[in-house]
Amino acid sequence: MLRTTLPSNARSVSGGVRGLLRRTAVMAALVLPLSMSACGYNDIQSLDEQAAQAKQNIDAQLQRRADLIPNLVNTVKGFAAQEEKVLTEVTQARAGLMGALQKPGGSDPTELANANAQLTGALGRLTIAVEAYPELKSNENFLRLQDELTGTENRIAVSRTDYNNAVRQYNEYIRKFPQVLTAKATGAKPRVYFEVTDSAARSAPTVDFNK
Repeated sequence: MLRTTLPSNARSVSGGVRGLLRRTAVMAALVLPLSMSACGYNDIQSLDEQAAQAKQNIDAQLQRRADLIPNLVNTVKGFAAQEEKVLTEVTQARAGLMGALQKPGGSDPTELANANAQLTGALGRLTIAVEAYPELKSNENFLRLQDELTGTENRIAVSRTDYNNAVRQYNEYIRKFPQVLTAKATGAKPRVYFEVTDSAARSAPTVDFNK
């Protein structure tokens, strides 16, 4: 078997190359995180995740609100079956909210806001109708449902504020330099606020069962 022996100067050059490669790799490992931080990549991911989590909280509260509606409708039917029109409006508005929540590819904040406002309007009309039924207003199940709906609506309001604040921080950040370059390179796009855009829904009455 023949054995090839490199000259000492060749071995020295080869060892130098390997050493240079190792030092380059070490430098890259040190510099890369710094460069990622400097360009804002890590912060963009963090802010985007924060907004995504806030959006999930809104979805959860809206789902909770929608889940309460069938029991409310059935309770009202037991005392005021003749209020078929307003009960149908509530049921349809709930279906619209459920459709927005279950939209393929993920729910859209604007669509959710409009659907939720439509449900609020329908519930407001139901509240007016309920005024004519004292026995219903004092029914234990109805009182429990109204408390749960009020609490859920309050949590929706808090979640909406948290989400819109997170979206504002994220959107402002990706517009700054040099983050705007990173956002463009990675495809990071502005997020949509949770706000009503339907003028009819915007004027929907506020639900208050305690009046």
